[in-house]
Amino acid sequence: MAVAPSPVASRDDVRRPGWVVGWVASTDHKRLGLLMMATAFFYFVLGGVVVLVMRTELLQSGMQVVSKGEYNQLFTLHGSTMIYLVVTPLALGIGVYLIPLQIGAAELVAPRLALLGYWLYAAGGAAMYLGFATAEGAGKAGWTAYFPLSDTPHSPGKGMDLWVVGTLLAVLGMLLVGAVVLWTIFRLRAPGMTMMRIPPFGWAQVATCLMVITSFPVLVFALGALEEERLVGHGIYTATDGPQTWQHLFWFYGHPVVYVMFFPFVGAVAEVASTFSRRRFFAYEGFTISLLLFAALSMAVWGHHMFATGYTNNHYFSLTSTLLAIPAGLEYFAIVGTLIGGALVLTTAMWFVVGFLLLFLLGGLSGIFVASPTLDYHVHDTYFVVAHFHYTLVGGSLMGLFAGIYYWFPKATGALLREGLGKLHFALIFVGALVTFLPQFVLGEEGMRRRVADYPPRFETLNVVSSIGSYLIALSILVFFLNVYVSLRRRRPAGPDPWGAHTLEWWTSSPPPRLNFTTSLPPVRSHAPLLDLAEARREA
Repeated sequence: MAVAPSPVASRDDVRRPGWVVGWVASTDHKRLGLLMMATAFFYFVLGGVVVLVMRTELLQSGMQVVSKGEYNQLFTLHGSTMIYLVVTPLALGIGVYLIPLQIGAAELVAPRLALLGYWLYAAGGAAMYLGFATAEGAGKAGWTAYFPLSDTPHSPGKGMDLWVVGTLLAVLGMLLVGAVVLWTIFRLRAPGMTMMRIPPFGWAQVATCLMVITSFPVLVFALGALEEERLVGHGIYTATDGPQTWQHLFWFYGHPVVYVMFFPFVGAVAEVASTFSRRRFFAYEGFTISLLLFAALSMAVWGHHMFATGYTNNHYFSLTSTLLAIPAGLEYFAIVGTLIGGALVLTTAMWFVVGFLLLFLLGGLSGIFVASPTLDYHVHDTYFVVAHFHYTLVGGSLMGLFAGIYYWFPKATGALLREGLGKLHFALIFVGALVTFLPQFVLGEEGMRRRVADYPPRFETLNVVSSIGSYLIALSILVFFLNVYVSLRRRRPAGPDPWGAHTLEWWTSSPPPRLNFTTSLPPVRSHAPLLDLAEARREA
């Protein structure tokens, strides 16, 4: 008797994963990048709520809203959230989404490794916040976890253990993601795209990922040793000079991570400035060299965080820290040089470029101030440092992030964000940043310590002003979320390239298909292949 052949399932008959699994287990770099950024924004909201409670407490001298112990938990989680769970993942997540598109690749070089990195990061964040459910509360030793403040006698309870393990997982996850992005750039560039033809954003990701793979393993080791110390009661930090050992290990990670959180957004600003100036990016080669020089110097400046300890060579670290002004200035003037002489189009994205240039200048110039040991002694651990750091992250990273979001949102969704709401968003966050952080420079110079829940009454007026500014920033974020909601509900189609942009991600549809490109790529003869193509058509 003849046996009928078994039916062969066609590609269309294969059961595909559901919507949830299709996102949370996807190896499509676009879905993974969006998932990372969405998770980071979730943690951003949590960290924002935390800081609003803190600023409400600081409206008046004395204790009104929370206890001092609860305040310690709040400032620990705020700093940890923004550093480990928000800005770093956003900086790398935008690279996960864009890098394959910008270099003409179909996917990441090791997508499952990047997916593992995402889940380690997401789990790490959950572990940090689970500390609030423990008897002793969440971690309360600060985002820097200085030893012995972070040991078991000074920070008892499972909440601090969850903080250590959660931070370790988050940092390890971002290490894996950074390695994948870097390897993708090295291995999967389109034909004709040499390293000196990748876009400015691509070079920003190269410099970022180099810092990730060289500095992040140090913190992974340091946190592992700290948890061992907490569990068994002895280790490398209880030895002679153990607290200084922790600071050296931590800040070897802690200073490069500042630029990990900054460089991708400098790259985004460079792309936006070039597109909306209607001209080729100015001093591309100099910009590239400055990024690499900046990344190299970032590994040699960690000791300036320890000027006041007496355990570093202050002359050396002051020199290397001051030298950072050279590559920073080159990057800044490359962006300004792109704007000069251009036909500026003041879209919302371009307004965020302007905000970046103005606010980051305050952060950069105050950084030169604290690079001097003599001046740093006066403002060390005061609100002056808080203001400096936040002008770097809010004025630099956050402004650059929103410039990139308003620019690339149409590529990811196929819909344009509303310009009116976008400009309101910009105005509120720009004014809010000035009102929040400028008073903190004065508070620090006058001696108000950071990480304190209470303060003398003479500091009250400036704290009220600073808290009002933080509420303006929160309002601006609500306007942004409203913009996203309205724009997705009532779509204004963007088309493949609504801006007349210069780089390869705008060659494909919006949003791009699974493997990114369905037609042949244009010739790649520079870092701006679509601009080359447009110029060739005009000449023809």
